[in-house]
Amino acid sequence: MSAPERHVVIVPCSGIGKTYGTVSREAAYEVTEDLRPGSTRLVALSLLVLGDDEARAAVATNPTVTIDGCKLGCAEKMVRESGGGVSRNFAVLDVYRRHRDLKPDGIAELNEGGLQLAHALADEVAAAVDDLAAGFEAVHHA
Repeated sequence: MSAPERHVVIVPCSGIGKTYGTVSREAAYEVTEDLRPGSTRLVALSLLVLGDDEARAAVATNPTVTIDGCKLGCAEKMVRESGGGVSRNFAVLDVYRRHRDLKPDGIAELNEGGLQLAHALADEVAAAVDDLAAGFEAVHHA
């Protein structure tokens, strides 16, 4: 009997109407759709807020990466309140501090700086996904 397939769950900030929230979501989409589509799964923060059983089960049974757009840390807090653990948390502001030349602007559509910041963040998240996926691969093959 094979072990159930595991994914690294990505939960981005919902920050609707906020530039850093948009950066968070763009980075999450890039990771789950382009960079690591086979090893990740996107879970919308709103599903956790609504108490969706499938979303809660996903964060409870898989390594979870949260991406927060501001200091409130809503994604991280909601994952924990939903019975999950946070394997890694990323804050858009921390990534921006390392890439001050990439000034994000826009909400519905990010400017070039915002898109590049989202890409830099996505690369960092993808590296964390690789580390987490390697961990459960090692356990599966041990």
